[in-house]
Order: sequence, then structure tokens, then C-alpha cells
Amino acid sequence: MSRVGYAFSTIWQHLVPFRVLDRAGKMRGAPRDAIVADLSTDENRGRNFGLLRTMDNLGAVCGILTSLFLSGYLGWSYTNMFLLASFPSLIGVLLILLFIKDRKTKEIYKGLSFKDLTFNFKLFLLLSAIFALGSFSYSFLLVYAREAGFAVSFVPVLYLIFTAMASLTALSFGKLADRVGRRFVLILAYLLWGLMCVGFIYSSEYLGIIFLFVVYGLYRGAFEPVQKTFVSELSPIEHRASLLGAFQMTVGLCALPASLIAGLLWDTFGGRAPFYFSLGLTSLTVVLMLFLREKTK
Repeated sequence: MSRVGYAFSTIWQHLVPFRVLDRAGKMRGAPRDAIVADLSTDENRGRNFGLLRTMDNLGAVCGILTSLFLSGYLGWSYTNMFLLASFPSLIGVLLILLFIKDRKTKEIYKGLSFKDLTFNFKLFLLLSAIFALGSFSYSFLLVYAREAGFAVSFVPVLYLIFTAMASLTALSFGKLADRVGRRFVLILAYLLWGLMCVGFIYSSEYLGIIFLFVVYGLYRGAFEPVQKTFVSELSPIEHRASLLGAFQMTVGLCALPASLIAGLLWDTFGGRAPFYFSLGLTSLTVVLMLFLREKTK
């Protein structure tokens, strides 16, 4: 629906309600993740979430390549491309209606209160919120690359690099989490983000920046599937979907000011300031992770 709205919008004010509608569509995350968690076991949950993130990022890669081809070589307008982009969503709805079956239960949902949460879940919620305050949008990385001298036409290639890297590695990191534990891989993801921040602070060379986008892709490949795996396993089974939604809401509320803070730091103290700020919060997150205990298999 939002893609169709984008296609027929003629002024920026028209885009506002469709942008809100687009973001509202992200509510699919919690029920989708709950389905994946319910269909998985402790031995393959990381792999299954890794496969989910692999396919998600692969779809983004295909979308980027398709857009570049349609606009660059065939001269398609934005209107036609947004109309085309609405079809995958329609196909997804049909697949859900035809093939996805809900788990039937006769139990009555009794609600959930904060006191019902375990110490582990509360700690993970806290450290994830802290990290989210510093994990600003990848748009800042693209702007940084543009100011470092990359041509505007090459910026989408940088986006393609980290998205492709995330797609190539998410499944492997998910499998690794099944073998060695969720906490180890999640700490590795935080360290990759920290390495990226250090790199952007000190690197201004073209090849160095390209390498940092590869590191960012590795971070996303490790972070996204294992975080969802961890949340689903720290949650009571009967409240898994609710807690996945509550977790995403909390992290989302913290991520909302993250880019604003990064922008203010950038304008006030320069382009490296957001990376220093994020590096500090990441260090605190890693320290808190040391007190977290994952589910024993």
C-alpha cells in the first residue's frame, strides 16, 4: 500500500502518511520472529534466524541491483519502480494466507507484567537499549563516505557491499551461535561494530572505507539473527511473541533519538564525534554482556 502511495505522490507532503504506513508495516517483525522461534529447537534456532536474515538481506541486494538496472539502463521512472515494488508485498500476503498456519491453543492470554521478566531478560533489554542509543543509521556511514570523496554514483555500491556481506554471513553466524553459544557471537558482533567505529575515526582512504563497509556487513550478519535468537530464548514460551514485540519497541524507541544525537554531535563537534560516542556505549554494552547468562542447552 505504501509503495503505491509513493508512486502517485507529487509533493513531499503526500509522502508523509505513506511513510508512516510503511513503518507501521514493520509490526510484522514480532509475529514473524515468534513463528520462527516456535518452529525451531535450541539446536537450530540460530541457524533458522540466520536463514531468515540471509533471505531478507538477499532480497535487499536483488532490490538494489534491480533498481540500478531499471533506472540506469532502461530509464524507468520512480513511479514505475515503486509500482513494481508493491508486487512482492502482495505475493507475501498471498503466501501467508495460503500456507502459514497459526499454532492453535485453548489457553487464555493472561497478560504480562514487568515483574514476570527474569533478571537475564531485563539485563539484555537494558544493554540492548544502551547499544541502540549509539547504533545510528547506516545513512551516516554513506554521508561520511560521500564527504571523504566518493562519487555520488558510487554510494549505492557501498550500500550494496554491506548488504551483500550481511546476506552471505548471517546463516554462518547463526550456525556458529548454535555451536558455541549466543553470547559469544553477540559479543563478537558488538566488537565488529566497535572496530568499524575505530576505523571511521582514523581512516580516510578509499580502500580503508570500503573495507569498513565490509566490516559493517559482518556486524549485521552476526548481530541481527543472534539478537532475535537470544530474545526468543530468554522469553517464556507463552509470552514469546509479546516479549519480542516489547523488545523491538524498546530498542526502536532508543534507536529513534540515536540518529538525532549522532547528527547533533556531527554538526557540533565534527564527523568523527558520533563514532566516539557510539564506541563508548558499545564498550559499556560489552561489559554488561559479561554478566548475562544464556539458556543452558
